[in-house]
Amino acid sequence: MKLIVNIPAYNEEEKIAETIGRIRKSFEADFYRNGSGNILTEKLIQVVDDGSTDSTAIRAKEAGADIIISYKQNRKLAYAFKRAVESSLENGADFMVNIDADGQFDPKDIPELLQPVVEGTCDMTIANRFGNITAKDIPWIRSFLNRFAASMVGFFLNTKTNDLTCGFRAHSRETLLRLNLVNVNFTYTQETIIDAIGKNLKLHWIPINVTYHSDRKPKITKSVSKFVSNGFKIILKAVRDVRPMKFFGIPGLFMIGLSIILFVIFLFFYFRDFKISPYRNYLSFSAIFFVVGLQFVVFALLADMVRSSRLLVEEQLYLTKKRLYKGK
Repeated sequence: MKLIVNIPAYNEEEKIAETIGRIRKSFEADFYRNGSGNILTEKLIQVVDDGSTDSTAIRAKEAGADIIISYKQNRKLAYAFKRAVESSLENGADFMVNIDADGQFDPKDIPELLQPVVEGTCDMTIANRFGNITAKDIPWIRSFLNRFAASMVGFFLNTKTNDLTCGFRAHSRETLLRLNLVNVNFTYTQETIIDAIGKNLKLHWIPINVTYHSDRKPKITKSVSKFVSNGFKIILKAVRDVRPMKFFGIPGLFMIGLSIILFVIFLFFYFRDFKISPYRNYLSFSAIFFVVGLQFVVFALLADMVRSSRLLVEEQLYLTKKRLYKGK
């Protein structure tokens, strides 16, 4: 069976060779000789050069990368991941591990992420920077926002989620065939987790060591506010598509319930002295909340119909991809 370790890279000429070397060294682990990883008879390193303006692709080739995908324009991380998945399937990967190019993650942890996927106990594993092992030097704002977002997503999806934004992951071939990215203009991390949960794929978070380099500048976004804004929109859209009844239905039922309470209060005062004018606000707000709540319930039903159609389309897309990459 074949393993492809994918490295998305943008202007990483200083680190890419070192990262490739460390990954190659990690292939010597006992996991690949005597553990469940011994079924991985072919192990390749793939680099997706996301429009780098430096010598990233050249350094990757010199360092011995087996597959290099390079294009001129910087298309952001989500597009790079999409190309990585397509290339991995085209090259017959049974498993794909995604790891950052900057060396913050230790390739020695790859077997730990791979083991549950190789053994078939889950479909995708995600490195967890917020579990038993605390990430070193991680900005507190990123830690807080990630934990908060994970709790909100977990609530809507009724599934415990941990680290939503970590790109260090292991995927089975079935997962690669099932995942579909709608947004390709920012990052893929949150959307793919939500998409996988919506398709009932088994996910598992594994605590790992990670050290943040304080001197490195973020390449996805230049500010926390932009990162939060873009991430929030992706999460909102993904949850809306995966759990539409809950996304629209809960606010709708809440507003209808509130309208009933206000109407009961109005009736209480009305039957006490049979006057409407002093309590007109209760009646007005009751009507407003009821109408808006009813609209949300209608949106929930319509969105659920759209979701059913989308599931049928995605199933056809899955079967098409399975035939397309059959035997590769």
